[in-house]
Amino acid sequence: MTETLAPKIDSTDAPRRPRPIAAVLAAVGIPMFMVVLDNLVVTNALPVIRTELGASLTDLQWFVNAYTLSFASLLLTAAAIGDRLGRRRIFLAGIALFTVASAACALATEPWMLILARAIQGVGAAGVLPLSLTLLSVAVPEQMRSAAIGIWGGITGLGIALGPLVGGAVVEGLNWQWIFWLNVPIGILAVPFVAWALNESFGGARKLDPLGLVLSAGGVLAVVWGVIHGAEDGWTSAQVLGALIGGAALLAAMIVWELKTPHPMLPLRLFRSRAFRVANITGFAFSVGVFGTIFLVAQYFQVVQGYSPLESGIRTMPWTLAPMFVAPLAGAIVDKVGARTLLATGQFMLTAALAWMALITTVDVGYAAFVGPFLLGGIGMGLTFAPSATVVMASAGPDEQAMASGTNSTVREVGVAMGVAILASVFASYGSYTDPQAYVDGLVPAIWVGAVIVAVGAVVSLFVPRLVHAGH
Repeated sequence: MTETLAPKIDSTDAPRRPRPIAAVLAAVGIPMFMVVLDNLVVTNALPVIRTELGASLTDLQWFVNAYTLSFASLLLTAAAIGDRLGRRRIFLAGIALFTVASAACALATEPWMLILARAIQGVGAAGVLPLSLTLLSVAVPEQMRSAAIGIWGGITGLGIALGPLVGGAVVEGLNWQWIFWLNVPIGILAVPFVAWALNESFGGARKLDPLGLVLSAGGVLAVVWGVIHGAEDGWTSAQVLGALIGGAALLAAMIVWELKTPHPMLPLRLFRSRAFRVANITGFAFSVGVFGTIFLVAQYFQVVQGYSPLESGIRTMPWTLAPMFVAPLAGAIVDKVGARTLLATGQFMLTAALAWMALITTVDVGYAAFVGPFLLGGIGMGLTFAPSATVVMASAGPDEQAMASGTNSTVREVGVAMGVAILASVFASYGSYTDPQAYVDGLVPAIWVGAVIVAVGAVVSLFVPRLVHAGH
């Protein structure tokens, strides 16, 4: 039976102050841009940080995953606190903590210091990303919401696009610490602007679920730790098997607890919606395959072909910049074309792009050979953000939109962490950083694994139900 969905906005007793749509978009978009940027801003700086801090491959993975794991672990809790205490209030607190933690990242002199500061950054980011979409949905009239979500997706795409480029440019022009110092003035200016531009809003009053938080965060952390250390310590070693089995047990216990508690952190009833299930499976597969590949490909141009960090960032732009242009267009036409068509098309394009990259990657391949698959992958990413967000927000009732957004963001961020861990583990099993050929020997099978994972998500995306907006 076809599932028909219509997005709704929640109500709040807070007084409304009408603001220009452009101001609202800027208020939710600028902080979100910083958060998304920092998912990838370190990628082109990793070879330099590796040298200056004496970091290992495991450290490099944790520079990325310390951020994404703390981010993912607290997204749902931050959304729940926002519903209870005020979404704008928690949004502002997230911006402030993210800004302070960025300064701590810049001051790090040892790998563990950077890892810790990145983890605190992720805590701040958890207060920003899910609430940005919810605050936007509340502030924008329903007839303009799909277009606004498309612009929101374009800002997400811009953060992804500029992450490697900004990282490379700053490292080459200044030093790697400045990729974090840049967040500080932006964060300081964003706080008063957000306070002016956004109205306060609340969701359904829900109690917090600390046990659910501990079980989910512990389970995800243990599984990712096991995957990261599997290639180095051996998949059958006691510590790796213990982490994988223990993490799986914690996640199973979390599901059992969430089913029985009256105030779940993760409302599993959301997954009764076929659209919501499909959007999250597709989003997870997309994040694993694509971001795991970006983590390795961003380093390829430096390690294998000898380009500078800035030159490497410029070379990835056909892939990472395209979503900035495609995502707003996708948001503008999603109601006419349908979320399923756009989402599935994007995922199959990404699958083809990754397979194409795997086929052409050698030590001495010319850069021109990468332009085609990079553009194809960038368009596929742009067709992913807005339709996926539209499906997620339309799947939830007025009091559950923040939790739906938080759940989807959690799934995708866990996917980023798992993607970096899984593909880096495949890389370490077949190659190394010792010389260009060894890097390629590890990179190619890792990209193939990413392509297969995205392909699974592409097939699943075909099961998105037809989405109908109210009034259409």
